[in-house]
Amino acid sequence: VWFRRCTHYLFIVVVAVNSTLLTINAGDYIFYTDWAWTSFVVFSISQTLMLVVGATYYLTFTGVPGTATYYALIMTVYTWIAKGAWFALGYLYDFIVTPVWLPSAMLLDLAYWATKKNKHSLILFGGVLCGMSLPLFNMVNLITVADPLETAFKYPRPTLPPYMTPIEPQVGKFYNSPVALGAGAGAVLACTFAALGCKLNTWTYRWMA
Repeated sequence: VWFRRCTHYLFIVVVAVNSTLLTINAGDYIFYTDWAWTSFVVFSISQTLMLVVGATYYLTFTGVPGTATYYALIMTVYTWIAKGAWFALGYLYDFIVTPVWLPSAMLLDLAYWATKKNKHSLILFGGVLCGMSLPLFNMVNLITVADPLETAFKYPRPTLPPYMTPIEPQVGKFYNSPVALGAGAGAVLACTFAALGCKLNTWTYRWMA
C-alpha cells in the first residue's frame, strides 16, 4: 500500500515538474512579435493539455474535488520559482506569470464535484470547460503584462537566432481570433488528455498490483 502511494506521489511530482517545464516558456510569444497570435494559440493549447493531464491524474487519484486546483497551484508556484531567473536577469517582474491555470482547474473540480465524481463527465464536461477557458485567461495574462513590442525591443533575448529577432508585427494571423481558435482546439484536445490522465491513474494501479 505504501509503495503504491509513494509511486503515485512520485508520478504527481514528475508530471507537475514536466508540466511546469513545458509551460514555463509560454510567455515567450511576447518576443515573437511577428508570430504573436500564432504562438499564442500554440502555447495556449500546450498549457491546456499539460494542465488537464496532470490535474485529472491527481484529481482521480485522490477522488477529492479541489485537488485539480491544488495541482494548478503547484504548477503556478513552480513557475514563479523558475521564472525568478528572468527577474534576476533584469526582465520586468510582470513578465513572469499570472496564475492563469487556477480558474481552469477550478472548472475541472466543479465538473467532477457537480457530477458526483463521474469520470466520464469529468473527461467530457471538465475537458471542454478547461480547454475553452484557458485561452481566455491566457489572453488576460497577455494583456496584463507590459507592451509586447516594447518589451521585445527593450529586452532582446541573446539566445534568439537572427531569423527570430522581433520585427514589425503582422496582423491577420488566424483571422485575428487566437482566443477562439485556441479555445476550439483546446476544447477538443483537452477531453483526450483528460481521458489520458484518468488512464494513467489506472495504469499506475496496475503497475503496482
